[in-house]
Amino acid sequence: MAKAGEKSVGGGKRGLKRKAAAEEPREAAAADDGAAEGGAQPRAAAAFPPGFSISEIKNKQRRHLMFTRWKQQQRKEKLAAKKKLKKEREALGDKAPPKPVPKTIDNQRVYDETTVDPTDEEVAYDEATDEFASYFNRQTSPKILITTSDRPHGRTVRLCEQLSTVIPDSHVYYRRGLALKKIIPQCIARDFTDLIVINEDRKTPNGLILSHLPNGPTAHFKMSSVRLRKEIKRRGKDPTEHVPEIILNNFTTRLGHSIGRMFASLFPHNPQFIGRQVATFHNQRDYIFFRFHRYIFKSEKKVGIQELGPRFTLKLRSLQKGTFDSKYGEYEWVHKPREMDTSRRKFHL
Repeated sequence: MAKAGEKSVGGGKRGLKRKAAAEEPREAAAADDGAAEGGAQPRAAAAFPPGFSISEIKNKQRRHLMFTRWKQQQRKEKLAAKKKLKKEREALGDKAPPKPVPKTIDNQRVYDETTVDPTDEEVAYDEATDEFASYFNRQTSPKILITTSDRPHGRTVRLCEQLSTVIPDSHVYYRRGLALKKIIPQCIARDFTDLIVINEDRKTPNGLILSHLPNGPTAHFKMSSVRLRKEIKRRGKDPTEHVPEIILNNFTTRLGHSIGRMFASLFPHNPQFIGRQVATFHNQRDYIFFRFHRYIFKSEKKVGIQELGPRFTLKLRSLQKGTFDSKYGEYEWVHKPREMDTSRRKFHL
C-alpha cells in the first residue's frame, strides 16, 4: 500500500504538467510583449503549412492562441495584396482594367423568361387592356378603403391610421363581424377603387390583402418587421397632406409588373413635389420593403432623406383573379415553397 506522501508526489507531478501546459501560451504571449516593450521587433507569426489544422491542437489555450495568430496573418496578407493592387492601378492610370464586380445573390440571379421588356408590343397591349388601364389612362382617381380583421387590437388599428396619412383619399373602417364578401359590394357602390385589409395574429399585424375594385385582382401578402412611427429612431415630423411621390424598384417580371401596377394605382396621378414626400416599394429577393421618407435639401448639391414611418416588409403569397373569394377564387399565381424555393438565386418578382 502506497504511503500518503508518495501519492501526493505522484498527483503533484501530474498537476505540474497540466500547469506547465496551460502556462505555455501565456509565456509565449508575454515574451512577445516583452520584446515589443524593449524596442526589439516582435516575433513574426509562424508560417502555417498548407495542411495545418488548428482544430487538431488539443490544448484549448494553445489552440486559441494559434487561431488568433492565423487570423492576424490572414489580415496582413489581405491588406498587403490590396495595397499592391492599388499601386498597380495607380501606375497604369487610365489603362487600368475595370474593377471586378463582386458576386452577390442578386447579380447571380437565375434568368426568368417572363422578364418584362418595355419595348415589347405584347406587354404594351396587356397594359392597355388590364384592370389598371383606367387608372393609368387617368379615367379614374384612387379612393381607398383600409380595414382590419375582425376585432383588431391597438397596434393594428394604429397601423391603419398611419397608412391613411400616407395614402391620400383613404378611409379607415373598423370591422365588427362583417364579412369581406359583404364589404366589397358596399365599396363598389360607393366608388372605392381599392380595398386594403390588415390581418393580425397575437396582437401583431402579420398579413395584408390588397384587392383592386371592381374586377380585381387580389393579392395576398405576408407582413413582417412592422414599425410604427413612435418605434422609429430619428424619425421626422408627421407627414403633411401633400400627395407623395411613389418609387417602384426591381419589379422586373410579368408578375412583379402586375404587383407594381397595383401599388402605383393606390396613389393619385400628380404628386405634389413641394411636399418633398416619397413612398417607396423596393423589391429585393422577392421581399417588398415599404418606406416613407421626406427629402431634406442641405444645399444645392447635397440632399438627405428623413424617414417618417410607418415601415413594413411584404412577401407575396398569392395573386387571385377577381375580388376576394377564398373558396371559389381562381388564382393566377400561388407561392409553393417546396417547389419554388429550391434555388436561392431564383426569384419571381
